[in-house]
Amino acid sequence: MWRGRAGALLRVWGFWPTGVPRRRPLSCDAASQAGSNYPRCWNCGGPWGPGRDDRFFCPQCRALQAPDPTRDYFSLMDCNRSFRVDTAKLQHRYQQLQRLVHPDFFSQRSQTEKDFSEKHSTLVNDAYKTLLAPLSRGLYLVS
Repeated sequence: MWRGRAGALLRVWGFWPTGVPRRRPLSCDAASQAGSNYPRCWNCGGPWGPGRDDRFFCPQCRALQAPDPTRDYFSLMDCNRSFRVDTAKLQHRYQQLQRLVHPDFFSQRSQTEKDFSEKHSTLVNDAYKTLLAPLSRGLYLVS
């Protein structure tokens, strides 16, 4: 009765009809069952906390998630927070991230994932441009 997108939206919004048993997440741990503050997937309702290495996709349904507003450019680009940055490593990480989140790879996905892809791609571009140039990198470090 409440399957697919409708059920996922009901789970995300916290509205679940009474008398309908809830499905348990695929990976249940004590923190997710206790109602932790981790964000939930917009598609399946599963938890995908910030402790995970892959912060772009839901570990259960692999849907692209909204960008993390608390993440800084250095952690996004996997660099040490210092003025000296390995530009070859930075370029490699930039290409790696663009292969993951570029909007061209999401043309057959839902509109939500297309929008998230554009936001992620813009964030990755801004981070790369900021950290590549020494002046903008220094200003970013100071701010």
